[in-house]
Amino acid sequence: MSFRASLLTLYPQMFPGPLSVSLAGRALERGDWSLETVQIRDFATDRHRSVDDTPAGGGAGMVLKADVLARAIDHASPEGDARPRLLMSPRGAPLTQERVRALAKGEGVVIVCGRFEGVDQRVIDGRDLEEVSVGDYVLSGGEPAAIVMLDAIVRLLPGVMGNAHSGQSESFENDLLEYPQYTKPQVFEARPIPDVLLSGNHAEIDRWRREQAEALTMRRRPDLRERKKNLQKG
Repeated sequence: MSFRASLLTLYPQMFPGPLSVSLAGRALERGDWSLETVQIRDFATDRHRSVDDTPAGGGAGMVLKADVLARAIDHASPEGDARPRLLMSPRGAPLTQERVRALAKGEGVVIVCGRFEGVDQRVIDGRDLEEVSVGDYVLSGGEPAAIVMLDAIVRLLPGVMGNAHSGQSESFENDLLEYPQYTKPQVFEARPIPDVLLSGNHAEIDRWRREQAEALTMRRRPDLRERKKNLQKG
């Protein structure tokens, strides 16, 4: 059974977008995963097809209405659908490689792309939406964030990457950033490829790469190393 992604959005024309090319696009063509878009506005009941209203208590902007979004979710994810329901939101838990890996092992995802000032909290609670963030910044909507998350998930699906081991040494695996990479020419602008990578000694190459990954992580993302230490203590 292929991985099924259902996207609830006010802008279905944004999909598949970048997901139609490269690894994700080829996997989509092969049927390794499927993508369904659901237009939230189709579930509005008034003649203006309204999906938002002013925030209770006052304030700037508009809020996505609970009743409209709930109907859209119930259509995309009826009772018995075991897929997690995710809401792309800047206040959500940060998306990690560990979470991506877990999602890739499942049947699929239902993703709600928020807009405006946010989503009525009652539909978040009532439909058990898990809020997910792709970074500490605010986008105009959840669609770009959904594309980022799906790209990260799809590449981990079985058969999508040509080499089954190619993801094991990437950044964030084992709480490390990836080591530096090199290829031909052997010398570029007086900068040579490190001798160890040309030595043919795979044990030495593995050790060098590990040392480089650890040093790079300590310089740029020491929080990853601290997280690993805390996990080991726990």
